[in-house]
Amino acid sequence: MHIGAQPVPKSLITRWLKYFPDQQYDTNYGLSESIGPGAVHLGVENVHKVGAIGIPGYGWKTRIVDPSGNDVKQGEVGELILLGDGNMECYYNDPAATAAALKDGWLYTGDMAMQDGDGFIYLVDRKKDVIITGGENLYPVQIEDFISAHPAVKDVAVIGLPDERLGEIAAAIIEVKEGAKCSEDDINAFCMGMPRYKRPRKIIFASVPRNPTGKIEKPLLRRMYGAEKLVANQNMS
Repeated sequence: MHIGAQPVPKSLITRWLKYFPDQQYDTNYGLSESIGPGAVHLGVENVHKVGAIGIPGYGWKTRIVDPSGNDVKQGEVGELILLGDGNMECYYNDPAATAAALKDGWLYTGDMAMQDGDGFIYLVDRKKDVIITGGENLYPVQIEDFISAHPAVKDVAVIGLPDERLGEIAAAIIEVKEGAKCSEDDINAFCMGMPRYKRPRKIIFASVPRNPTGKIEKPLLRRMYGAEKLVANQNMS
């Protein structure tokens, strides 16, 4: 089974492997700007690293950098950038966007990632989806991964909502499995297993919209729950 297009909760992959122990699992990472999947590749032999997107693919180099373009320390979160013959030359008729994405040949992916001691890369979240609450960076994918392990949860999406005191708060939109019962108290109790600052401060029970490729439609959720102004302000900073 190959997975790609969006981070998938480790708990889901682990559960899948229990049901299909004789099937192999793999994942590939890439962008349209880097000729699609393959820039980073896990490999079926690395199933013990479930949750990682893998190591650089053939002919590719990777770095994880801070906002100034300097490499972060191992284990720290930064933006994943790629260098390889598959990188695009430009965005058509858009030199400003090209200059923002390509710097000295490196493609700035907009994906936040970290690398473990064995060199395996883990996606943390999209840069534009990071929630800043009271000065702390929250990565929605990490919160989604945790909540998705709840037995009553079918799907979950986490977005930032404006807050006068903290700037933003994490809100979890949760879709419950058919026939299952789940309350806000149940979710809050389950989230006690996370550090306090990561726990969502608002729980919304509703369906989680996904596009045809399976990606959560977070721009739609932000519009639905009043976070458009917040995103606009972030884009200006």
